[in-house]
Amino acid sequence: MSAKSVSTRRTNCRLCGGSPLDTVMTLAPTAIEDAFVPAERLGEVQETYPLELALCRVCGHLQLLDTIDPEVLFADFIYVSASSPGLIDHFQKMAERLIARFELAPASLAVDIGSNDGTLLRFLKERGLRVLGVDPAREIARQATESGVLTWPNFFTKDLAVRIKREFGPAAIVTANNVFAHSDNLADMADGIGQLLAPDGVFVFEVAYLVDLIQQKVFDSVYHEHLSYHAVKPLVSFLRRHGMELLDVERVATKGGSLRATAQLIGGPRAASKSVAELVALEEKMGLDKPETFRAFAAEIDAAKSALLRLLTELRASGKTVAGYGASPTVTTLLYHFGLSPFIDFIVDDNPLKHGLFSPGHHIPVYPSQALYERKPDYVVVLAWRFAGLILKKHQAFLDQGGRFIVPLPKLEVVSAP
Repeated sequence: MSAKSVSTRRTNCRLCGGSPLDTVMTLAPTAIEDAFVPAERLGEVQETYPLELALCRVCGHLQLLDTIDPEVLFADFIYVSASSPGLIDHFQKMAERLIARFELAPASLAVDIGSNDGTLLRFLKERGLRVLGVDPAREIARQATESGVLTWPNFFTKDLAVRIKREFGPAAIVTANNVFAHSDNLADMADGIGQLLAPDGVFVFEVAYLVDLIQQKVFDSVYHEHLSYHAVKPLVSFLRRHGMELLDVERVATKGGSLRATAQLIGGPRAASKSVAELVALEEKMGLDKPETFRAFAAEIDAAKSALLRLLTELRASGKTVAGYGASPTVTTLLYHFGLSPFIDFIVDDNPLKHGLFSPGHHIPVYPSQALYERKPDYVVVLAWRFAGLILKKHQAFLDQGGRFIVPLPKLEVVSAP
C-alpha cells in the first residue's frame, strides 16, 4: 500500500471547520507508531508519514495535518489497557466515581467508545449496568466479548449510534477514554453521542491535555493515532455546535497528564461547575492559542534532543553498550525525532505481546526486561520516560549490578546505584 493511498492532508480544522491552519511544530516523520513487526517481515520497508502540528486561527485547536487511514491504524491494533501501568486501578476508581456521581441505576446502559479490552465496562457491569463496547480492533473486540463484555468491532459513527439506540435504548452514560483525539470526523462522533444519550445522560471523556503536553514536555504523545491535542476552550464551542454543553473538567494524572470532561445535552438537568472557566483562563494565560507558544516549546524539545545525543555519542565513543526500555507508540516518536536508533542495541518491554518483534521502521529487536540481566548493557535509555519511577524501582537489581539508567525527559538524568 503506498503512502499516498493511506494518508490524507487536512486544510481545515477538525473541530470548527475553519481555516487557515498554521504549522507550529514539525516532528520527524515516523512509521506507524505501533506497527512492530515479526522477523519474517523485516524485509518490508515501512513508510514514514509527516508529524506536523498546526493551530487553527479560528478556534485555537491544535491538530495533526496528516491523517492515516484508520483501518490501517486500528483494525489490527494490539495495545490493551491492561498492559499500561496503573490503568486497571484508574478505570476501577473511575467506574465507582461515575456510578456514585451520576447515580447510575442498575440496568441502565453504559456505552464505551474505543472500549479496548473492556476494562472500564467490566467494572460497570459488576455494579449491575448493561454495557456495550465499541472498538474497531477486531481481535481485541472478539476477546472482550468472549470475556463477558459485549463489544462491537466498529468505528463509532452517528449511524452506529442510531443502531445502538434502536437495539439497546438510550444511554445513561457514554464514555470515551483516550479516543476522542483519534477521529478525523469528530463532528460525526459528537452527533452520534448526542443521538445516543438519554435526556439526562452524560458524556464523559478523557483526552491527553494540551496544558500537560507543554508543562510536562510530553511531546512524544504526538503520533498518528492522536489527531487532536485538546484544550478546554475549543472544546466548549465545539460541543455546543453539536448539541452538548461542557459541565465539568478535571485534570487527571494518566497518560502524562489528561483532562476528564463531562458534558450533557444542552438544557440537561445538571448545572455547570466553575472548573471550565478556570481552565480556560489557565489556557489563555499560557498562550495556547498563539503559534509562538508552540515554537518556543519546539525549541525546548530540540535542546533536550541535543543534550541526549551528546551523551550517547560520548558513551558510544568510549565503547559502552546501550539498550532502551519501552516499546509503546510514544517511543517510536521519541526514537525518530531524537534520532536514537543508531545508539540503541535492543529494547526491552514488559508487554509480552511485543516480545520477539522489531520496532517500527528501525527494526530494533524487543525482548523481555529479563534481557537487562542476561545481556548486561552498560546503560539503558528509559524511552518510556513517563514511567521512569516505576521502571527504576522494578529494576533496582540492574542498578545494584552496576548498570545505569538514562532518563531523557523532562530533564536529562543519569541514574546509578548510590
